[in-house]
Amino acid sequence: MSLGTGIVLFVVGAILAFAVNIQVAWLNLQLVGYILMIAGVVGIILGIVLITRRRTTTSTTRAAVDPGTGERVTRNTVDRDDPLV
Repeated sequence: MSLGTGIVLFVVGAILAFAVNIQVAWLNLQLVGYILMIAGVVGIILGIVLITRRRTTTSTTRAAVDPGTGERVTRNTVDRDDPLV
């Protein structure tokens, strides 16, 4: 769940909880609004945690000499420790 999804859930929940005055016999819209607002807050917190999580990147440069031509060959590699990338 991303930050935007959490905000949307919170806004829809607030609309259902505070702005809608429709009575449905089989569903309490105010309670559904509160549940959506709680889910939105959880989504916002989760989104902030995922955004602020530190990603580590390791860059390695290796140099070698090509035996056939005698030229120096360099190779750059980047290792990411982030499982989401």
